[in-house]
Amino acid sequence: MSELHKFLFDGQPVRGMIVRLTDAWQEILRRRASNTETGAYAAPVRELLGEMAAAGVLMQSNIKFNGALVLQVMGDGPVKLVVADVNSDLTLRATANVQGDVPAGASLAELVNVHGSGRCAITLDPKDRRPGQQPYQGVVPLQDVDGKKFARLSDALQFYMLQSEQLDTTIVLAANEEVAAGLMIQRMPVKGEANLAGATESAEQGDDRNGFNEDYNRIAHLAASLTRDELLTLDVDTILHRLFWEEKLLRFVPQQDEEAGPRFACTCSRERVQNMLRSLGQDEVDSIVAERGNVEVGCDYCGQQYHFDAVDAAQLFADAAAQPPASNAVQ
Repeated sequence: MSELHKFLFDGQPVRGMIVRLTDAWQEILRRRASNTETGAYAAPVRELLGEMAAAGVLMQSNIKFNGALVLQVMGDGPVKLVVADVNSDLTLRATANVQGDVPAGASLAELVNVHGSGRCAITLDPKDRRPGQQPYQGVVPLQDVDGKKFARLSDALQFYMLQSEQLDTTIVLAANEEVAAGLMIQRMPVKGEANLAGATESAEQGDDRNGFNEDYNRIAHLAASLTRDELLTLDVDTILHRLFWEEKLLRFVPQQDEEAGPRFACTCSRERVQNMLRSLGQDEVDSIVAERGNVEVGCDYCGQQYHFDAVDAAQLFADAAAQPPASNAVQ
């Protein structure tokens, strides 16, 4: 069963969480493997996608936000796009667009950042948007300020959190065909300020922040010692005891049942596909029907196939024409 555990380090400005995706992750892989057009992911793609799914859950759980957190990695390698979409209720889905041969054991740079144009983006899409409200998006390159390409997704996400959110963060990720897992340790903002701003202000005022820095650095060093095999094979209690047995942890109730824990769900629907086809225009849809006899649209996330014959296609635009004229207000 997939599970999420949150915890605090008592008396220290550091928080953490650990996620293990089992059934949810296996369902994502099963649906991909059952797609006769695409087939199963190559091992390096599968590992990257699993790490994305685990990281998406960690990041969604780390914020108070009613909506979807969409984690994307895109670039110029054989993997053009990898997406993990996690809602505030921890329902999740993930997919990858592969358009070339994937080398065995390929790193993040070899998968999506071959020529240096790779990007990592995090989008927060509110569930109930106000009129005119747009999703928030932060984007960083898949390389550091010196131009060195990141070899691992965790390096890119740590860079993102420091550059975009000004939060010192340590992330460990791993995935195989059975489990996708992640550990995140983060220094908490002090006095309502982001860490870098708070550190600067404290230095100017002569505050003693060295103790805070030492606490986080010590805990981050312990977290970074977690190996891939340990993260994939050990249970959460064992991992936390091995890493932090000298620390006093305050643990929250785990989220691991079918209603509260991380679980697979897709938000695709026939209505959404219909709206997408209408956006293409009647001429485009009619040309597809004339060429192929019908329109077939498959969901990249769950594999659901939607079919529209000539009558269905005509009805799409007949229904649209029957609607009253739209107002100028943003819907």
